[in-house]
Amino acid sequence: MGRASSATGIWRDLMKYLALGAGLLAGTVIGAAAVTGLHAQAKPPVFVITEIDISDPEGYGNEFVPKAQAIKAAGAKFLAIGGAGGGKLITSLEGTPPKRVTIQQWDSLDALKAWYNGKDFQEALTVGRKYGTFRRYAVEGR
Repeated sequence: MGRASSATGIWRDLMKYLALGAGLLAGTVIGAAAVTGLHAQAKPPVFVITEIDISDPEGYGNEFVPKAQAIKAAGAKFLAIGGAGGGKLITSLEGTPPKRVTIQQWDSLDALKAWYNGKDFQEALTVGRKYGTFRRYAVEGR
């Protein structure tokens, strides 16, 4: 009976160690998945700066602005709007500022490009170019 009892004790100890090892392995896998998920969520936003020199403020405000409002539904957040057409004052630190500036935030460059290259915005831009010139560029955030 001593041997059977000893073998049962060893078997019981072995099972404890196996259970502990399996728990550690599972914890490591769960932790790695969580870290990967956090890194995926930490994608930096994209900022779009648009400089606009408006030649016809009335036409720009009446025709282009209403058509361009679809940008908000596409996912853009306006962080700043300055200059002509009711925007905030533009303060030049160096050089001549444009008549109007907008700064937008997008979740991704893909979302920005989908909106920019889309039929609706390209049609609106054709109208907008009758009333001003645009300079637009994107910068990835941190």
